Amino acid sequence: MVGRQYDCLVNPLGAVRFTFEKAVTSGTDPASLDRNDWGVADIFREFLFDKDGISQVPILTPSTVHRVQPNTLVRFRGMIQDMLGNEFYVGAYKNEGTWNTNKFTDVSQFAMDPSADMRVWERRLLYCVPVPGLNSWADSTSDEVEMQDASNELPNSPRAKKMREGESFMTEETDCGGPTVSDVDFRNKFSCLVKIYDSPESDLKLNDVFEFIGVLTIDTEVKNDKNGEHELEDELVNLPPSKVPRLHCLVHRKLSVPDMVFKSPTMEPKPHLVKEIRESLLHYLKVVLGDDELAAHFMLLHLLSKVHSRVDSFAVGKLSLNLTSFDKSSISVFGKRINNAIKTLLPFTHHMPLTVEYLNTVSLSPVKDYETNRLVSGALQCAEGSHFMIDETSLQAGVLNSNGVENTRLLKDLMEFQKVEYDFKYYKMNMDADVQILVLSEAKSNILPADLIVPFHPSSVGPLGDVDEETLNEWRWYLATLRSSPHSIETEMQKVVEDDMVAARQVDRSLGSEDFSRWLTIGRLMSLSFGETCLSHQHWQMVKEMERLRKERLQ
Repeated sequence: MVGRQYDCLVNPLGAVRFTFEKAVTSGTDPASLDRNDWGVADIFREFLFDKDGISQVPILTPSTVHRVQPNTLVRFRGMIQDMLGNEFYVGAYKNEGTWNTNKFTDVSQFAMDPSADMRVWERRLLYCVPVPGLNSWADSTSDEVEMQDASNELPNSPRAKKMREGESFMTEETDCGGPTVSDVDFRNKFSCLVKIYDSPESDLKLNDVFEFIGVLTIDTEVKNDKNGEHELEDELVNLPPSKVPRLHCLVHRKLSVPDMVFKSPTMEPKPHLVKEIRESLLHYLKVVLGDDELAAHFMLLHLLSKVHSRVDSFAVGKLSLNLTSFDKSSISVFGKRINNAIKTLLPFTHHMPLTVEYLNTVSLSPVKDYETNRLVSGALQCAEGSHFMIDETSLQAGVLNSNGVENTRLLKDLMEFQKVEYDFKYYKMNMDADVQILVLSEAKSNILPADLIVPFHPSSVGPLGDVDEETLNEWRWYLATLRSSPHSIETEMQKVVEDDMVAARQVDRSLGSEDFSRWLTIGRLMSLSFGETCLSHQHWQMVKEMERLRKERLQ
């Protein structure tokens, strides 16, 4: 039996060209193959997922990129920070009467005659960066596939065979005299230019987190290409291949918060299991918060919150939390404990020390730079599911300049509407966000109107102790899984809730629709925290009691 004429890992372009030749030989018109897949994706999905080949694919990082050979299969996990438009390139051309393709590469396999029969195709350009605020435990590159020395290779692996034969790791069709990845300067922030083929524009959006698997190309001479293989857009002038690697994407998959908890236990969110995890996590939060049980309960619900729908300008499901009553002594102890705990539990976290100087100088909003035709990231450009802890205790009296006033407005809009304003110079655009915001302050924040104000009343500073990895992974799985679970309120409970709200309104005329909406959100989160999808009488009573205790503290 004759084996495959290509190796998906070492020679992915061989698979591309083999399937292309097969499609053309069968009578397919090359002109019809633009934005169409001719069987390439199926081959790589089978190799990656059905045969678990993905475990062999090196992850592109600053530490591995100098060891990975061009034109081999790699993967990159990151956030789409900018969308650079489309690039035209010669996708198919005739050479000595035979059709060839340049898809998934920057350089033609053969020199092309300018008068040759050609087909110009399009591909999308995405500028991707490591996910902002990504914590080390959620970073899959910490378990990256190492590029092993020949002595450590499996004796029958393609790389080992090539080494025994005195060959490079390059593919059979690669010019070994070209630049290697080790020549690339990655001293600046590591990023990747991903070239997308055959996918609808709606599949990939700004700030989405993806894993891209494809062909790595590094060629410092691409921009001086004399054969006319493709036409680079102006955007690429400031992203030279010598600094930013190119990944020609064969397969991509969107990642959500649960996907980042890659060591999570394999289990269904059954109520009895969830209840056990809930109790241990709640105890941990209580210890972190100095035995303040009420604050721990509200913190748990805050960490489970998520925008699950939008009604007009209102983001349903958000639950921002403002812990008050901090002073210099308590913030120095509990501020660090809270920040470390959140970093341990959530994959994307940001700590923002709010001061007049910070507000006056920082760039929070992403801004379009038309000289480079690039979107310059701001501190608020982040992935869905990110958490912001804002420390307002260092904010002193001072004068805000125009930038400070604008930044204050941006933070307020993010907290109230879950939207981030993007500045395109000639116009501004609000982009939907889904982030959790925790504010630590001395008194109720006048800048950031949180959904919940909870005075912080610690009674001790006990040791946190060591938490084993299995327990941590259970907590991470719990938070990531339950926040995305469905929830509903049955007709009977809906009537109970409405009656309680009417009664509360008769006692306190200051209660409005926002208060009632907050109660419903807390009720939903309380049920989810127990792994249940419907609000029960018991959990609704718990919500009412927590609200009563919170109001007592506010008086």
